[in-house]
Amino acid sequence: MTENTISHALKDIRQRITRAAHKAHRAETDISLVAVSKFHPRDSVEAALQAGQRLFGENRVQEAASKFPPLRELWPDLKLHLIGGLQTNKAVEACRLADVIESLDRPSLSEALDKASQKVGHLPELLIQVNTGNEPQKFGIPLQEADIFIENNLKRFGSHVKGLMAIPPQHEDPQSHFRTLTALSRRHGLTVLSMGMSADFEEAIAEGATLVRVGSAIFGTRPPFSTDKTL
Repeated sequence: MTENTISHALKDIRQRITRAAHKAHRAETDISLVAVSKFHPRDSVEAALQAGQRLFGENRVQEAASKFPPLRELWPDLKLHLIGGLQTNKAVEACRLADVIESLDRPSLSEALDKASQKVGHLPELLIQVNTGNEPQKFGIPLQEADIFIENNLKRFGSHVKGLMAIPPQHEDPQSHFRTLTALSRRHGLTVLSMGMSADFEEAIAEGATLVRVGSAIFGTRPPFSTDKTL
């Protein structure tokens, strides 16, 4: 997509966020847009930066490492979220690169991030990914294990644990999953809710999302090689 197209797309998404916030009687400033740039070239990220976007989401550590360090030199207020399933052997690099890791979902990853953060001297903010649909093919702590997992990570990481993330099942009404995640976050006193993507972010805002992850509606269809689901 061209720079002009991305700029127009961002403007449209921001307007939709504003309308959805007002409809839900919420302040639009309480909702942040994560522009999901995974599998898109650095030129596309630069176009979004030129249009004022500063918050980006990437799935793979390697891809993020190739794109973002040079861009941070030009836009030091840029923020990077890692949003895909994170392998434990990528924990050190993830701690070096990311401002937020949205995919903490198992005890082995908690252990790896703890050790990695001590090694590099930086622990990103953390969101716990919950598999609200208990789908076996998806990342995320199973819903029935989420309360204990959240408590354990709050004990381990304290205020670095900011909130929760979820991806509802593709062929189900997402609203009930958004409500489940909101209730879970309130139960643990967490304030950040990353939920809602290009097709359903307005519904997510109605249910309390504070971060919405939008990719294709900004950058267009991902290239056909975008099949890697892990970092």
